[in-house]
Amino acid sequence: MNDLELAKIERRIYSIRGVRVILDTDLAVLYGVSTKRLNEQFRRNRKRFPDDFAFQLTPEETAALRSQIATSSSHGGRRYRPWAFTEHGALQAANILNSANAVHMSVFVIRAFVKMREQLVTNATILKRLAEIDKSLLVHDSALRDVYQKLLPLLSPPPDPPRRKIGFHHPGKRLPIPFSVTNNR
Repeated sequence: MNDLELAKIERRIYSIRGVRVILDTDLAVLYGVSTKRLNEQFRRNRKRFPDDFAFQLTPEETAALRSQIATSSSHGGRRYRPWAFTEHGALQAANILNSANAVHMSVFVIRAFVKMREQLVTNATILKRLAEIDKSLLVHDSALRDVYQKLLPLLSPPPDPPRRKIGFHHPGKRLPIPFSVTNNR
């Protein structure tokens, strides 16, 4: 099975209740049996499927799923809520079907689940690294803002010095005349 066929299986895997699952209809198609036969074997071997292997969708989840994948909602459609199988439940379903095709396809279903899990881990690692980079950029940004504020006065041109008036001017008060001019005639 090539990557294209693996991608087809991945498209049939949904995230419901925070868990990656494949629906009974999709699993039956992959295993080459009818949905009725899969569910029949599932009911007969219910003890092999703990709650973390398979669960039935709630009416709200079923309605949301119908709107996502455009399945018929009344006559001609399903009359029962679908079952969702986790990675382990899909493998267990292949074991109870005793079909050569089911055993063969279960390997690829498991590979699809594993590939998706690896992608999630990779994405989580990338998101963690981006958060670290963002945090360091915020620290650098505030440091650069401080430096800019300190350099701003140095970047503005100095004010023009006041122009001196022509003539002699004493910078302070007027000095008293040290001697008096008297007319001695």
